[in-house]
Amino acid sequence: MSDSNEHELPFKTPKQLIVAIVASFVVPVFIIILLANYVSTGNKPAAGSNAMTDEAIAERLKPVGSVEFLDANAPKVLKTGQEVYTGACAACHGAGAAGAPKFGDKGQWGPRLSQGFDTLWKHAVEGIRAMPAKGGNPDLDDVEVGRAVAYMANEAGANFKAPEPAAPAAAPAADGAAAPAVPAAK
Repeated sequence: MSDSNEHELPFKTPKQLIVAIVASFVVPVFIIILLANYVSTGNKPAAGSNAMTDEAIAERLKPVGSVEFLDANAPKVLKTGQEVYTGACAACHGAGAAGAPKFGDKGQWGPRLSQGFDTLWKHAVEGIRAMPAKGGNPDLDDVEVGRAVAYMANEAGANFKAPEPAAPAAAPAADGAAAPAVPAAK
């Protein structure tokens, strides 16, 4: 038979065995103490943290949404060109989807700008090729669409004036004389 040392222990001396036994008890106890300390101090904000300020707590507790009741008889407040662009136009014109000229790209907008503001406005209101009428938002007023067209065109180098809403019909004056008519701006 061969004289092999297959069953030899890793400890050569009793001192090594004692050190290994003590370490096998001390190391886990030390780890448990560190974990308990970590868990018990985990819910305290760190130095300089503002997680527990009144503002941060109020922000976390605020409602996700709200319900607003609008007066159907109140006059409509028209959006600015930038608001309309952000809400309806940016989805396609921001990325250039479906052949839409990218916002601010003078090379893509150049041929369109040469058609003039009225033509661009008409195309935006009625729709053209892949672009739906009013950018897919039928609730938009024609003036709002015109403002969005002017906003996008001006960012591409044009100098279009945004349209203003038509003035409401004036009520007759108290003395019976008619009020002067105000021409509608386009």
